[in-house]
Formats: sequence, C-alpha cells, structure tokens
Amino acid sequence: MASNERAELLQRNFDRIDLRITRWMARHGITLLRIGLGVVFFWFGVIKLIPGLSPAQDLAARTISTLTFGLVPPSISVPALAIWECLIGLGLISGKFMRVTIFLLLVQMLGTLTPLFLFPGETWTIFPVAPTLEGQYIIKNIVLVSAALVIGATVRGGYVLAEPGDCR
Repeated sequence: MASNERAELLQRNFDRIDLRITRWMARHGITLLRIGLGVVFFWFGVIKLIPGLSPAQDLAARTISTLTFGLVPPSISVPALAIWECLIGLGLISGKFMRVTIFLLLVQMLGTLTPLFLFPGETWTIFPVAPTLEGQYIIKNIVLVSAALVIGATVRGGYVLAEPGDCR
C-alpha cells in the first residue's frame, strides 16, 4: 500500500470516528450542559443555606442590602437567594419550566454583577484589569449566562447539529 493510500485510509477512519464523536456531542451536549449548570446552581444555593459555608454569602448579603437600601436584612436575603438558586438548579436539572428557570437565572445573574460596581475596592485590585478572587468569582458568571442562553435557544425544540446536513 502506497504512502498516499495509507494516509487517505487513516484520514477516512479519523473522519468516521470524529463524526461519531461529534454527533454524540451534538445529541447529548445541551442536556449535559443543562444538568451541569443545574448542579452548580443547586450546589451554590444549598451552601448558602448553611451559615458561613458559602464564600459568597457576605458579599451577596451586602449587595442585596445596598440594592434594597437596607430594607432586606441578611437574615432574609441570604436564605431567599439560596432558595432562588436551588430553584434555578432544580429547574435546570429536571428540564421543567425552562423559560421561567432561565428568566430567574438571568435576573439573578444581573444581581451578581452589581458588586463589581458597588464594591470596586473588594472586586478589583486594578479596575478594570485585575479582579480580586471575589471579582473573578463574579466574572466567571459570563460563562454561566452564555450557557443559559445556549440552553434557552433550545426550549422551543431547537437542537445542535454535528454537520449542516444532519437532522434529527
């Protein structure tokens, strides 16, 4: 067998395996993304229900207090936020009530971004270049919002294709 023929055979085998893997990812990726995102929200919500366990608890409480002009004390805001996050998590894990779940997620995410502006001394070492650990914790939410948007794009039956010619 000539060198070119071996290369072509290897390429065809690679392409066949690659297509199988890509189709598997297209078929299961959104579901795995939805469940994974749900686990993150549920987990972060649960740890906020246990006082002192969440590293974000104090910043979240101060943020809500500032946004509500001190009307909502931490004894109410932290458990409410925890339950809110657990509900988002359960909605994503179960795949039920996805429009409401994604709406709750996006509203919650708007709130999580506000400490970057309300407490810049705690969220930036150099604004807007070098976030603190708390700032990094907040900025990573861009990925969570992006994941929610991808999931949201499928609530009306949309899906991911491995190749343009593929269909369900």
